[in-house]
Amino acid sequence: MRAVVFGYHDVGVRCLQVLLAQNIDVALVVTHEDNPDESIWFESLAELAALHDIPVIKPSDPNTPEVIDAVAALRPDFIFSFYYRLMLKAELLALPKHGAYNMHGSLLPKYRGRVPVNWAIIKGETETGATLHRMTEKPDNGDIIDQSAVPILPNDTAAEVFKKVTCAAEITLHRALPKLVSGNAAFHQQNLSLGGYFGGRRAEDGKISWLESAQTIHNLVRAVAPPYPGAFSHIGGMKLSLFRTLVESRAPRSARPSLYCENGRCYADCGGGGVLRLVSFEIDGETADADMLAKKFGTASLSLI
Repeated sequence: MRAVVFGYHDVGVRCLQVLLAQNIDVALVVTHEDNPDESIWFESLAELAALHDIPVIKPSDPNTPEVIDAVAALRPDFIFSFYYRLMLKAELLALPKHGAYNMHGSLLPKYRGRVPVNWAIIKGETETGATLHRMTEKPDNGDIIDQSAVPILPNDTAAEVFKKVTCAAEITLHRALPKLVSGNAAFHQQNLSLGGYFGGRRAEDGKISWLESAQTIHNLVRAVAPPYPGAFSHIGGMKLSLFRTLVESRAPRSARPSLYCENGRCYADCGGGGVLRLVSFEIDGETADADMLAKKFGTASLSLI
């Protein structure tokens, strides 16, 4: 069986490894140029393809006649999309003899669309996973072949959950691939009313509203923690960046959002209820702690907005 792989990121790397392990003839890998403005903290699909002498192309648009002709000339049995960031249109999807399939980083039909791991954490989910499904022109709405769930623990960051989702993707493809190859895969239509679409996120979406609850803010912090841009606010005209927090069981000192330190630890009373402990944070790019805050602002509580 011959496949063309559209992919990127760790999921692309691990899923290509599965195809090779199961003796799929991967005739072409279509991937992305790395964005110089993006933190590249993940493995390179292009490097893995080169290791196995698989041709690689990096078009800015996969739906051009040149790319379509190149894929068509290979007469693929399958097209796979593994965290490829651009949509494949109908002309490409119609090429493979046995269909086109995508690996999505959620338990479809939940969290269709962009950055599903980050959104699942922001929304307070306790599990997510990976889903292999048939590709259509509308993203993430095709029939499901298989999926695997992973837990989201209360203090997991997006990077930690993404590692689990990558493993879930590998397991799902490894289990489903023999059925696809033999033609015995079972397909299950999605009930799209049980989930919705979510868009991409920008660095500015990490701005904290201290009027929210401690749990809501904690979910935002861990969803955008490094290697993502991070959650942020301002105190005393300086940028406060939060990278790791914990929800405390202690009662707030004030009903108004405020930042204060006790016994060498820093806390935030949140307007929506609850107390957040600031475990790892910076002020204007400088690593901060209770001593640093006292030197800059004194020992009084600081108002948060």
